[in-house]
Amino acid sequence: MGTEYERDLLVLMMVVARLTRVEADRRARQYGMTRAQWGILKQVHFNPGLTQKELAGLLEVEPITVARLVDRLEKAELVERRADSHDRRIWRLHLRPAATPHIEEIDRQRQDISAYITAGLSDADREVVMQALTLMKANLLRGPDVPPLGACEADSRRISDVSIQHGDAGAAGATSGG
Repeated sequence: MGTEYERDLLVLMMVVARLTRVEADRRARQYGMTRAQWGILKQVHFNPGLTQKELAGLLEVEPITVARLVDRLEKAELVERRADSHDRRIWRLHLRPAATPHIEEIDRQRQDISAYITAGLSDADREVVMQALTLMKANLLRGPDVPPLGACEADSRRISDVSIQHGDAGAAGATSGG
């Protein structure tokens, strides 16, 4: 079933994330764009009026990278910079009407990628994966002093509920990585 390294949860999560990025890159290229440009369009769609600095923080890239990407999107008439009404040094990002079909295509591609990477999983298994990933995200957001899984009564109940609903082996594999 693979080496111990290949069955390591962190390694597997990193590999899946990398392969997902590669697939998104491939699909974005088909539309003459990059995954980074798609990310900017989606963030500005959900958060109209973001500054480039705020956008850089959300995307976890340097502000100069965002500036260059926004320059390209602005040149393609998909995004526009508008001066902040209170501080003329700040530019706020907004989508232009020409971005609408791109947003719709990004949404379709995201759904297709999700279906592609979860092919073969039942709806119940997808839900277990979502619950496990949501719990992992919450653990990481709480910081490094997180108690081990199951140490909190709420975590134990949540994992037990999943085990009862989907069988012990499925829940344990989804939550412990192995």
